Amino acid sequence: MTERMYCRCLKIKVFQLQRRISGVEVAVGAFFNGNKFITPVNVNFEHKKLFPGNIGPSTGEMGTLMFWSEPNKLFNSTLKKLEPKLRDEGYVGYMDLNCIVNSNGIFPLEFTSRFGYPTISIQQEGMITPMGEFLYELSQGNNPKLKVRSGFQIGARIVVPPFPFKDKKTFDVHSKDSVIYIKKPNYDGIHIEDLKLVNGEWVITGTSGVVLIVCGTGQSMLQAQRQMYSRISNIVVPNMYYRKDIGDRWLEDSDRLHNWGYLREV
Repeated sequence: MTERMYCRCLKIKVFQLQRRISGVEVAVGAFFNGNKFITPVNVNFEHKKLFPGNIGPSTGEMGTLMFWSEPNKLFNSTLKKLEPKLRDEGYVGYMDLNCIVNSNGIFPLEFTSRFGYPTISIQQEGMITPMGEFLYELSQGNNPKLKVRSGFQIGARIVVPPFPFKDKKTFDVHSKDSVIYIKKPNYDGIHIEDLKLVNGEWVITGTSGVVLIVCGTGQSMLQAQRQMYSRISNIVVPNMYYRKDIGDRWLEDSDRLHNWGYLREV
């Protein structure tokens, strides 16, 4: 390969330069009934990078730590201010805002005006109100009571090749129709993604390589995290991989968020 050809292969078609803000990455979300946000709100911490230590390529999501809260400074300074506009538009559904926050303020990153994945599955682990009943009442413009568990909910995504890339050949060779094996028949906290049921067995389908979301709950982050990874150890999937540090940054992040007052209920 000539030097000219090599340079042409490495040419980047789109380059985006962004301003970097140091702080804590945190998101706040809530369900909107067409008139107002339903409380409690959801505070969550996404883990987008593929590998532990927050390195590697970005993915849709490798896991999330969350808890439910009454309206706090983070919510009131962001989503709460959108209520009049969402009401005018007749919006009904979930709204999430991911941010970088520090002692100087809140710097929004992105809105998610739909269910987040795997967020919605992890949220369901923390909801006492049945999801179907709640969403039906929400869609009717009613003011449903959202009862939730105290403590923390956490979830990790189990994936197989070629995730997070698109490569049908790799998927067909390494992942297609692989069987999911549960050592002990306990399906608590397990949510399926691209699977199908064949002769009583769950097998991998699709092409993306997303397989399962495995969740844990607990009064502390560590309790929820231990339950999640204990459940993952009960699962065998050929060529599976997942992040082993979901939730690890909570201890440091929570200290800073509490110190800056963003999690204070007001």
